[in-house]
Amino acid sequence: MVTRSAQGPVRLLGQVIVVYAVVAISTVALLGILSATSPHLAPTDAWVHAIIIGVFAVVLPLRLRGVRSGKRGSLRAIGIISGVLVAVNVAEASIPGFVPTWMRVEMVAIALLLAISVVLVIRIATVGDNGAHGPITAERSRR
Repeated sequence: MVTRSAQGPVRLLGQVIVVYAVVAISTVALLGILSATSPHLAPTDAWVHAIIIGVFAVVLPLRLRGVRSGKRGSLRAIGIISGVLVAVNVAEASIPGFVPTWMRVEMVAIALLLAISVVLVIRIATVGDNGAHGPITAERSRR
C-alpha cells in the first residue's frame, strides 16, 4: 500500500500511463490503416518505433501495479523507462526525414507525456518520510 501523501501522484501517474498506452496502441492501429491506404506515410522506421512504444505500453502498466503495491523497484523501473523514452523520442523526432510529420508530432507528444511521468516518479519517490529507500509504504516491510 502506498502512503496517503503519495496516493494522489500515483493516481496521476496511472492516468499518464493510460494515456501513453492509448497513444501507443492508436499509433500502431493508424500505421496499419496507413499501410493499406498511403504506404508512404507508414515507412519501416515508423513501424519499428511503433512496435517499441507498443511493447512499453504493456510493460509500464504492469510496473504500475507494483508501484500501487508499494514496490520501489517498480517505481524506479517506470522512471528509467520513461526517461529513456523521453530522450529517444526527442532524438528521433529531431532527425530530418526519419519518419513522416504526423509521427514526429506523436513522438513529441509521447516525450511530453513521459516527461510528466518522470516528474511524478520523482515526486512519489521523495514524498513522505521514507528517505527514498525501501518500499513506498507507511511502514517499512520486514526483510
